[in-house]
Amino acid sequence: MSMQPIPAAEVGRLAQQVLDRVGTVMVGKRDSLELVLAGILAGGHVLLEDLPGLGKTLTARTFAQVLGLDFRRLQFTPDLLPADVTGSFLYDQRTHDFTFRAGPVFTNLLLADEINRTPPKTQAALLEAMQEKQVSVEGVTYRLEAPFHVLATANPIEYEGTYPLPEAQLDRFMLRVSFGYPEADEELNVLRRRMVRRQEESEVEPVVDAPTLLRMQAGLEQIEVEDSVCRYIVSLAAATREHPAVLVGSSPRGSLALLLLSRARAALAGRDYVIPEDVKGVALPALAHRITLRPEMWLKRIDPVSVVAEVLAATPAPVSGALPSHAASPGQRPTPSRRLTELEDELLDPPYRSTGLRG
Repeated sequence: MSMQPIPAAEVGRLAQQVLDRVGTVMVGKRDSLELVLAGILAGGHVLLEDLPGLGKTLTARTFAQVLGLDFRRLQFTPDLLPADVTGSFLYDQRTHDFTFRAGPVFTNLLLADEINRTPPKTQAALLEAMQEKQVSVEGVTYRLEAPFHVLATANPIEYEGTYPLPEAQLDRFMLRVSFGYPEADEELNVLRRRMVRRQEESEVEPVVDAPTLLRMQAGLEQIEVEDSVCRYIVSLAAATREHPAVLVGSSPRGSLALLLLSRARAALAGRDYVIPEDVKGVALPALAHRITLRPEMWLKRIDPVSVVAEVLAATPAPVSGALPSHAASPGQRPTPSRRLTELEDELLDPPYRSTGLRG
């Protein structure tokens, strides 16, 4: 039986309800939460990289509750084995045979907590699940049931006892999001909500369920992307490879991530077409973690986020008038694009700003 996609306008309405419900637990940071939801709607995995205590784990748990998804949390440690992620065969004394015991990766939403604390061999086991939506154990392949998403957390300031994610695995994350410290009023609101709640845990009712999420994701395939916008996406990715500070630029997977996230951002706005501002709004979280700088750039206090910002400023964007014919009613013209220089200040604020140094 084929899945009936949900129209873009309805996807946007449901998505805003999801964000409102998540916002009852997560105070502020609406832009960051929109990016996380965009990554899920686009069918990708999200890396939450930020300082301790800023709500990364709570974000994953809350999204799982509101989206009605089965949720597992896996704490990554230096002694974690691949079988602890994927599962293993155990001997059953009653049947005198080996039976497969599924690991925590068999879920809808997996929180990979402190993913950079586990050795590369265990990271590789998760990598297959993220990319292929399957796991292989002793020559037997098991498919993971859709939807399947990984929300991984990483602490950018603790390096002792960590195993930095290789570029190949970083590239598997559709985007990287940082929350940053809350404003004083937001932090005060956190304390007030805790006193009203009278307990540590927050429970929220789901807005959708797993089948509805799959229909929302299918609805994104109906969103139009004009050829000039596709060319703009390709130009941005290519410019990261040609930047003098870059050793390795964004892969074509980065271009694909820009396309899918732009569609998700359009859906969040209730549109069935993508405009250049959608691309600009997701460029930093989608591309910065895919860039490897030349070693000497760290001495000049240049980081990948500043490189992507330069690329955005230097790459001409198509005007918003270049939209599909159904985008505007007769006699109406879409709102013109804002100047890119006006967008730069927004883009360099959290959740897009890197936790490292900026030039």
